[in-house]
Amino acid sequence: MEIAFTILGGIGVFLLGMKLLSDNLRDAAGDALRVLLARFTSGKFSSVATGTIFTALVQSSSATTLASIGFVSAGLLTFTQAVGVIFGANLGTTATSWLVAIVGFKININAFALPLVGVGALANLLLKGRTAHFGAALAGFGLIFIGIDILQVGMSGLADDIDLSGISGEGLIGQLILVGVGIVMTVLMQSSSAAIATTLTALHSGAIDLAQAAALVIGQSVGTTITAAIAAIGGSLAAKRTALAHILFNLITAILALAVLPLFLWAYDAWEDAGHILAYATAIAIFHTCFKILGVAVLLPALEPFSNLVFRIIPGTEPRYAAGLDKNAASIPAVAIEAASKTNEEIFQGVRRLARLGLSTPAELERHRADVDAIDLGLLSTREFLDQVRTDPDQKADYARHLSVLHTLDHLERLQRSLSVDPAILTLIRTHAALSRAYQILDQILEDAEEPTEETVAELATLSTRLAEERKRQRHSLLEAGARGDRPPTEIDRLLRALHWTDRVAFHTWRAAYYLAGGVFDPDVESRDPSQGQ
Repeated sequence: MEIAFTILGGIGVFLLGMKLLSDNLRDAAGDALRVLLARFTSGKFSSVATGTIFTALVQSSSATTLASIGFVSAGLLTFTQAVGVIFGANLGTTATSWLVAIVGFKININAFALPLVGVGALANLLLKGRTAHFGAALAGFGLIFIGIDILQVGMSGLADDIDLSGISGEGLIGQLILVGVGIVMTVLMQSSSAAIATTLTALHSGAIDLAQAAALVIGQSVGTTITAAIAAIGGSLAAKRTALAHILFNLITAILALAVLPLFLWAYDAWEDAGHILAYATAIAIFHTCFKILGVAVLLPALEPFSNLVFRIIPGTEPRYAAGLDKNAASIPAVAIEAASKTNEEIFQGVRRLARLGLSTPAELERHRADVDAIDLGLLSTREFLDQVRTDPDQKADYARHLSVLHTLDHLERLQRSLSVDPAILTLIRTHAALSRAYQILDQILEDAEEPTEETVAELATLSTRLAEERKRQRHSLLEAGARGDRPPTEIDRLLRALHWTDRVAFHTWRAAYYLAGGVFDPDVESRDPSQGQ
């Protein structure tokens, strides 16, 4: 029982270290993650290389996979490019094997791991921003090796108490059983890295032999797909397709690995017979890397047919204005913000088209009910998606982008609510010289605003400012006319409402376009919002 608790504790410390390392490196990367994946995934090889490097750096294929899902949903990556990144992410996971094999068993862990934890924890507590995240990642890196040290203690006792010689790693039946055990290990630990570290530690301690360890690692490679499958439940089509690509890649790679396993064992024996010494853990790291490379080599030339197969297995289309809002991508702020920004751009185009129908009466909008409902659903979905996103104010670039996305969404919601106008108010706008001319100008700007530019924003700013001044000027003169009895109060009320409505539509159109064009929050301008208090 004591051995079991020791092993369990070692696994727990290792998992905690992995989480601290991967989460904080991902957060420290911030907007660089978005730039990296968007810029360096133009071709097959660059997609694989980017996925490999990023996964090796952050020690998390899940982060790379979720980022890919988010970027496919947001339209920043094609699905084929994302599949290339997934291939690379699977190759990048082999970095854990090398880390454990080279550092975990050959260096006095206590000599460097505990100081790393201490220095990293202090940096996280005393510093802010990226430096604090790097401190937590450093502490996590140290905990990984402390976990390995604890596992070694537990596994040394396990080698004396458990005999696994009955399950041979050299026969097909035994290999399949061990593959199944490897799958179960990964599912229970929810981390292929932890399962592989446990296997390498057991191998190093003599609890299992080389053939058994190789079969277990194959199973652990397959087991990591279960996590992806679970994450895809209830997700977008992009999430489900990406998860399926991940599963198919690992299943095909596992079959290839089982096929070459006898060759690997023969090569190791031949190397040993020649008088060369190669540590078991290093041999497994080599095997792990080689069968992942083999999987990439076999599937990469067929990347497009492979992607088409995934589309045939999971067909369908996403709802308008909600395709990019995958719940899994919300856990990576830079990706989530980009997805929400793209959705806002699409919604802006939808609202722009509705506004250009003319001065819309409820009856006119009812004839376009499907478009109105799609925009309403898109706005609601974006709001619910952003409810799950949190950014650190110290991460200035991500925080500023997040704030801009929220402002864009707020103005789009207010603009959408403003589209319907009372027919009596519509009559006044059409007959009022200044308002009629203003709306003609707005309509022309909207016609040209396929994509908000600085020029579009400047034109909208000029129009909105002029309308705000017109509303303020006429409000006082109209009320004076009412006091003198020159105009009836009901007519004055309708005209004021017409002025206010036109001002409101122009203002929210301007501010939505401003943020979509890359503008930053300006409190003085936002305080001029004519719909505040409405």
